[in-house]
Amino acid sequence: MYERELITQLRQWSKKSPRKPLVIRGARQVGKSTLVREFGREFDVFIEVNLELSDDASVFQHTDNVQEIWQYLCLRDHKISDSNKRMLLFIDEIQEEPKAVGLLRYFYEKMPWLYVITAGSRLQSLLKKHVSFPVARVEYLNLRPFSFVEYLNATEGKEWAVLVKDVKVPAVMHEKLISVFNRYALIGGMPEAVAEYAENHDIERLSPIFNSLLMGYNEDVERYAKNEEQVRIIRHILDTAWFSAAEAITFANFGNSTYTSTQIHEAMDCLEKAYILSLDYPVTSTDIPAIPSKRRSPKLIMVDSGVTNFVADIQIEYLQNKDLLDTWRGRAAEQIVAQELRILLDRQYKEKQFFWVRDKKGTTAEIDFIWQTQSQIVPIEVKAGTNSHLRSLHSFVNTATRPVTAVRFWSGEYSVQDVTTPAPEGRPYRLINIPFYYIGQLKDILQRNITGQSD
Repeated sequence: MYERELITQLRQWSKKSPRKPLVIRGARQVGKSTLVREFGREFDVFIEVNLELSDDASVFQHTDNVQEIWQYLCLRDHKISDSNKRMLLFIDEIQEEPKAVGLLRYFYEKMPWLYVITAGSRLQSLLKKHVSFPVARVEYLNLRPFSFVEYLNATEGKEWAVLVKDVKVPAVMHEKLISVFNRYALIGGMPEAVAEYAENHDIERLSPIFNSLLMGYNEDVERYAKNEEQVRIIRHILDTAWFSAAEAITFANFGNSTYTSTQIHEAMDCLEKAYILSLDYPVTSTDIPAIPSKRRSPKLIMVDSGVTNFVADIQIEYLQNKDLLDTWRGRAAEQIVAQELRILLDRQYKEKQFFWVRDKKGTTAEIDFIWQTQSQIVPIEVKAGTNSHLRSLHSFVNTATRPVTAVRFWSGEYSVQDVTTPAPEGRPYRLINIPFYYIGQLKDILQRNITGQSD
């Protein structure tokens, strides 16, 4: 078991009083069950039930009395229940027994001393059954594929991961870490793929893992699609969406299909709830709050770069290019940056990621990502080259009503520059050049470089 950073948030949750049952969400095979089992080692009593198993599911079918359920589980597993001890109940694949979802409120109300965590690979199937988690009586956390720091810890060692987390990578290690990050972008962050590569360092051995994940995604569709037609549409998206990763898309006729905009949009909503993809919409303002324009085309981001690279068959291109920004016309870099930023957003309980476009006819200015702080919108570009090539960023700065701090993710070294846009505007702004391996430290880096930053 490789250490996952989300375990820190699990520990924080366990210290809360009152403490609501916790629902862990995430795509198939991102390691939800493994994470909870590892966390269970920190408790005096740990009991796991899997509601895909008929014997476990029947426990929740026969009674609404949560005390009786817990008593039975303790007797079955030869555990002693003691409210003075730390005891954790893990209900896995909870979507298989909707009645168990409703009982979570009673665990919260009648057994507040019991720690309860639930998870499932198809939680969105509850919507098909018109079942929802008890409002205001549960808490949520998202688990994503491995972050770069987690990957680094698994493949290079804890010492390397600490250097990156502390933003203390010495110049002599820069090229090596960029190389490691490029390999991470190629492999992606699915736990089984990371574990396989960490052990054997063989890219070819990952293909069966990625193929198995794709088959699993396809098998799950019938469980949450609302009808047979939507099953066909979702499977079409699963066949074609990977080729449009990190691109702005139109819904109508997506993937050279005859499906309507509404059909594709509804099907993608299902896949977004399954954490297989996300639709990131643009904002047009340079000031907070960042309000997305749903009338404009969203950018499609897939769950994992490794699976994307496998389907799009661009793995050789990764190996041939030294700079990630040269791979797949820059889209490979945007996809992995989006993955890393999504993890940061989860930590701040933010569900949506945005990019920026200029709201003016005849212009095509677009910023790859934005990051909203308490006081401003930080534009983020994923680009190489000199500052003179940052035309869209300059458009943002020239349009802004207040001083701008901007970020560039690239393969170069870390630096902070106070620069100006080209004449005639000549607007000053601060540009933070951040190497790819520091993406996960964005929040800390901004705190150091934006006056008054505290979020």
